Amino acid sequence: MSQPGWLDPELATLTADRFSDPAWIFERKFDGERCLAFRDGGQLRLMTRNQQQVTGTYPEIAEALRAQDATDFIVDGEVVAFDGDQTSFSRLQRRLGVRDPAPALLAEVPVYIYLFDVLWADGRDVRPRPLLERKAVLRDLLSFRDPLRFAEHRDRDGEAYYAEACRLGWEGLIAKRAGAPYRPGRNRDWLKFKCLNGQEFVIGGYTDPKGSRAGFGALLLGYYGAGGQLHYAGKVGSGFDRRTLTSLHAGLAASERPDPPFEPVRALPRSHVHWVEPRLVAQVGFSEWTVDGELRHPRFQGLRRDKDPAEVVRELP
Repeated sequence: MSQPGWLDPELATLTADRFSDPAWIFERKFDGERCLAFRDGGQLRLMTRNQQQVTGTYPEIAEALRAQDATDFIVDGEVVAFDGDQTSFSRLQRRLGVRDPAPALLAEVPVYIYLFDVLWADGRDVRPRPLLERKAVLRDLLSFRDPLRFAEHRDRDGEAYYAEACRLGWEGLIAKRAGAPYRPGRNRDWLKFKCLNGQEFVIGGYTDPKGSRAGFGALLLGYYGAGGQLHYAGKVGSGFDRRTLTSLHAGLAASERPDPPFEPVRALPRSHVHWVEPRLVAQVGFSEWTVDGELRHPRFQGLRRDKDPAEVVRELP
């Protein structure tokens, strides 16, 4: 059987429940870029979940996968960069979108891929097999040496592991039904236990900078509702360095529009505002939602080039 050119990844659903169950396993939730690796003989492709090829962006990962004895596989994982002991999407931003990174950047921002599932192996579609069987196939399929890392899991003790993850400053856990097949799309076989609030938002505008600040003051954020309207979620003005302020402003200024993309418009800021086409997606951390449906204490973490703006909705447990 020939290897397919693309397979949709499985996605996790946010939940407010925390539980322990022998029918489930629990893995660390990584703060990085989701990637599927396709190896078909001498051909290797690293693909994001929205089918952007990033093989040249992560040459050290591509080289490690090409060096494997196995030559026919599709594996699923998360590319991460570290800031100390923590995975940091902000640090990974230095590598995103950079094709053929220079040796200095490779040394300054090393990346790793934590592989947690396999969809295809040795000419067979293994997605119908139970998760624990697939993880055993994955463990035997590849040699795990940096930058390739196997995503370990724990059985049963989900609540204790979640408490430990939050103490360690992790983003959270992914709970997975141990006997379930790999099913494309978002479902409840994979659940997100988040320690910190954060999600993607569409950028619909920006404000003018004040004082000596360059670029812009804040980004105006939104998410899509059931009717296809872009709902306003507030603004974020922290978490930017000068380089991001300058480069992001250039891209936003090139996509300005005369009217706001948000609906309804009654609660929007009015002065010193520039509206833009809703094409870019920002990852934002925050403490909570206000009763007015806006973000409290938001902080910009980076751009999500692997997310389609049309898919950005408000994440609710």
